[in-house]
Amino acid sequence: MTRTGFIEAALNDLLFARDITVQEAADRHFAPEYRQRTDGEWIDRAGFVEHITHLRTLVAGGQVQVHEELYDGSKYADRHTVHITKKDDSTVRMEVYVFADFAPDGRFRRIEETTLMLQGADTDRNMGSAR
Repeated sequence: MTRTGFIEAALNDLLFARDITVQEAADRHFAPEYRQRTDGEWIDRAGFVEHITHLRTLVAGGQVQVHEELYDGSKYADRHTVHITKKDDSTVRMEVYVFADFAPDGRFRRIEETTLMLQGADTDRNMGSAR
């Protein structure tokens, strides 16, 4: 599997694809031992799935725009922007900086990310983390 476009595929499946469940998307892209740190806060895979399940109740649609993406073996880094239209018709735009590790099977094992709110209300800042 090529890792180019991997974060885009994962986020599209998690947030925007309604033909698969969050659990199916997580199984496809994230190893069982997955952990994530967003803006300094760690969550495990169960917390991540719970957070994405909540986000799906708010999100009507959107897209992911990858600006830069690099990988070397099991190491991965990217900079992307997530454009979200919420069910209340408001919009959120966040720029995200990612450093990650892949498991041997090619799924994400760990992601550490920092988010930058470009557009949206102060209450939308929690869309980037499980707070």
